[in-house]
Amino acid sequence: MHNQTQYKDLLKVLPHDDILQQCIHCGLCLAVCPTYDITKIERSSPRGRIAMIKSVARSETELSDRFAEEMNFCLDCLACETACPAGVQYGRMVETARVVVDEAGFGTSKIKRAVKRFSLRRFVASKNGLKFISRLLRFYQKAGLQKFVRATGILKIFSKNLTEIEALSPAISEKFSDKQIKEIELPEGEVKYKTAFHFGCLMNTMFADINIDTIDVLKECGCKIITPKDQVCCGSLMGHNGDLDFALKLARKNIDVFEKHEYDYLISNSAGCGAFMKDYAYLLEDDPLYADKAKRFAAKVKDITEFIFEQKPEMKFISEQTPESVTYHDACHLVHAQKVYSQPREVIKSLPGVKYTELEEASWCCGSAGIYNVVRYEDSLIQLKRKMNNIKNTNAKVVLTGNPGCMGQIKHGTKKFNVDVEVLHPVTLIKKLLKNNQK
Repeated sequence: MHNQTQYKDLLKVLPHDDILQQCIHCGLCLAVCPTYDITKIERSSPRGRIAMIKSVARSETELSDRFAEEMNFCLDCLACETACPAGVQYGRMVETARVVVDEAGFGTSKIKRAVKRFSLRRFVASKNGLKFISRLLRFYQKAGLQKFVRATGILKIFSKNLTEIEALSPAISEKFSDKQIKEIELPEGEVKYKTAFHFGCLMNTMFADINIDTIDVLKECGCKIITPKDQVCCGSLMGHNGDLDFALKLARKNIDVFEKHEYDYLISNSAGCGAFMKDYAYLLEDDPLYADKAKRFAAKVKDITEFIFEQKPEMKFISEQTPESVTYHDACHLVHAQKVYSQPREVIKSLPGVKYTELEEASWCCGSAGIYNVVRYEDSLIQLKRKMNNIKNTNAKVVLTGNPGCMGQIKHGTKKFNVDVEVLHPVTLIKKLLKNNQK
C-alpha cells in the first residue's frame, strides 16, 4: 500500500492552479487526441487528464495506478496544443505528472522503473554506453543471429510482443557519425553561415548516414559547421519519461559545451531533440546560473528544414530528374512542439523532380512517441495501422519524415502492413539530388 502523506512535497512540483485553470474545457482537443479516439473515455483525453492532474494537485484525489496509467497512456504528441484556442501547454503538465508518478512508484514496479532509468541513463544518454550496445546489436544483426532468432520465433517463448518489438530495432550504422564528422567542417567556397550541429545519440549510431547527409547539405549551403566532440544527449527521452532531473543535467552540459563556440544557428535533424533543446529556456528558467544561457542557446536551435526554408541558400541540383512521387509525415515534435509545418513542405516541393502529394492526417501521430512503441506496443500499433493506410492511399513511392523514431516506426509499418514505400529523411532526399553528390 502507498502512504499518500509521503508524497506531499512531491505533489508541489505539479503545475500551479492558475496554469491548470487555463483549460476552458471547450473539447476541441478531443478530435485530435489519438488515445481518446481509441477509448472515447474522457479521462483518456487531454481535457480529462488535466482535470485529473488538477484534482491530484489540489489533494482532492490521491495518486493512484489509474492516474499513472492515464499519464503514460498519453503519447505526448501535443496535437492538442495545436488545436487548443486557449494556448494550454498540456505537454508540460503531463510530463510533470509523469515525474510525480515515476518518483512515487505508481503504475510500474520498482524493478521496471529501475531498468528503464538505467537503460536511458547508461545506454542512451551515455555516449560510450550507447556505442557499446550499438556494437553488440550490429554484431547480432550481421553475424546471422538476427536471422536465426526471427526464423525460429524463439522470442515468442518470453513474450508475445517481443518478436514485434525486436523488429523495431533499426540497422546499426557501420561507422558512427561522430567519428566521421570533423569538429570544424568548411564549405568549398565562401562561408555564408556560421552553424553548429548536434549529432544526437540514436542519430549518431543508428542513423549516422543522415547525420553525414546533413553535414554535406549544410556545406553545400555555404555553412561553416562546428560539431563539438564533447556534446551529449539532449535529454528528451529522459525528460519525457519522468527523469527530468537527469535530463536537466544533460541540458546544462550541452549549454556549457556549445557556449564555448561562436555560431548563429544550432542545427538539429531530429524533431524530438530539436524540440527539447528549444525548450531548455523554459526548463531552466528558474536556474539562476543557467536561465540566461538557456535562452541564448534555445533561440539558436533550428531544424534543418526550418533553416533551409528561412535562409533559402543556393544549392546546385541536377537539372534533369526522374519524377519522384513523394509524401510527408509530420513528426509530432516538429509540427506540434516546434510549430514547424509549412517549412519542410515548401523545401520538399522546391526540389527538382519531386511530385508531392499531401498525406491525409499528416500530423496524426504514427505511434512511435519516443519509447512508447516499445513499452506500449499494442497501443502504438493502432496508430501505426492508421498512418500506413493513409500513406498507402497517396500511392507515393517515398515518405519523408524528420525524426528517427518516426522513421523506424514507419519502416516497421511497411513490413507489418505490406506498404511499398521508401522511408527517408528530407535531408537525405536533398543530398541525393545535389550535383555534388554525383561526383
